[in-house]
Amino acid sequence: MHDLRRQALESGKTVSRKAKSRQSSAASSKNASPAVSRNASRVASRSASDDEGNLSDTTDFSTASIDDLSASIEEIDDQPGGWTQHLADMVTLITDRKRSSVQGREGTINHFSRILMAHYAKDEIFSSIEELVPALLKCARAGASERESVLALKAIALILITAPSDVSYDTLGQSLRSIVTDAQSGEVKVAAIHTLSVAVFYGGASLEETEDVMTLLLEIVESDGTSVEAEDDADVVTASLEAWGFLATQLDDMEDSSEEAVDALADQLESSHTNVQIAAGENIALLYEKSCTELEEDEDPQDAEIDVDPETYTANGPKMIRRYPVYGREHMLIQKLSELSNISTKRLSKKDRRTMHSSFPDIVKTVEHPSHGTKTLRVGIGGNVMHIKTWEQLQRFKALKRVLQSGFVIHYTENEAVFETIPLILSERQRTTKGVSTTRPHSGRMEYVNGMLGVGDDGE
Repeated sequence: MHDLRRQALESGKTVSRKAKSRQSSAASSKNASPAVSRNASRVASRSASDDEGNLSDTTDFSTASIDDLSASIEEIDDQPGGWTQHLADMVTLITDRKRSSVQGREGTINHFSRILMAHYAKDEIFSSIEELVPALLKCARAGASERESVLALKAIALILITAPSDVSYDTLGQSLRSIVTDAQSGEVKVAAIHTLSVAVFYGGASLEETEDVMTLLLEIVESDGTSVEAEDDADVVTASLEAWGFLATQLDDMEDSSEEAVDALADQLESSHTNVQIAAGENIALLYEKSCTELEEDEDPQDAEIDVDPETYTANGPKMIRRYPVYGREHMLIQKLSELSNISTKRLSKKDRRTMHSSFPDIVKTVEHPSHGTKTLRVGIGGNVMHIKTWEQLQRFKALKRVLQSGFVIHYTENEAVFETIPLILSERQRTTKGVSTTRPHSGRMEYVNGMLGVGDDGE
């Protein structure tokens, strides 16, 4: 396993406090092994854009990209019977492993996933899910190659998003957790972490089960991957941070757990990897955002702590209330986040510095004023533009993009589950033109929770 923290020490880079402590205690018992370089994961870009394709996530779902299949979707669509017949053929091949080779299974699962991304195929796969999921889970657990396992996990996530179920987590949860813990490959662990979060979100996990998985993910973060035998694996830590943030969007009240969570996240701000730092910072911003909700009709504003953000506050707008303190050492947290927002070290590439400078100023502002939100991201959806303005929306958008990739727009327009995960947020001009009411609340929670759509508003 690559020792990223040791590499950071030898090159003068910063590492987390926990990593320093572990290295200090280990130094007396064993000699340091040669440092091994590791390619950094892609870093998230949150700059406003009219094209959702410009957003990159901090970790790929896998390096075995689903887009490397030689036959394009257009070619599949043009074949006799079209994509529906081709999908049916792939389902048959997946559920019948007899006489199949590892290369054949990889190609079949890859084809299957490409079609699920490019088309909303709930009706086409619904009757086969009870056979598909166990077959893919077998490939994930006992794959003859790392690639087969990763592709199978990706396909399971696509099935869950295509056809959410309130019983899927019961079937998948323990097996996915075992893969996270026991897999020898870091790539397989990353894929399993993301698929586990999708299973919780769309598979009917209870509140207790959701919190239990979030605890597992936070343990991975706190231990720098050691808790799942992936010590100092930046990709595994980043995936855990991303999955934790995605699941945190389901919880309305995190008052009792925010202090401990921010303490773990703040430690990762000392990481030598920008993807880890950004994922941790965005989760911190999410926790602060959650501490601030709209003033209720029966509440007296004079008895509440109104959050007045000079950049977003309007006299006639909704009044946002700070409900509870998030972190006791907030002054130190702001100081560290501010340093990262202005970071100029030569150890970072120009691209990484630009990303840090783009991400952390809004994180700092949200800690200071929890109603601030993130930098607006504009996503073209047909003739409309979806505006991502809150950290909750951003977390959900990035989680869906990791799985759906270029198929996000197709699923957003045709898949009700995806739409309800991030309800369409129209611009003022679009709402006026279409006659849509402009009285929606500022930060109402999105209510697609545990595989079931609840009652609630998303806000401007």
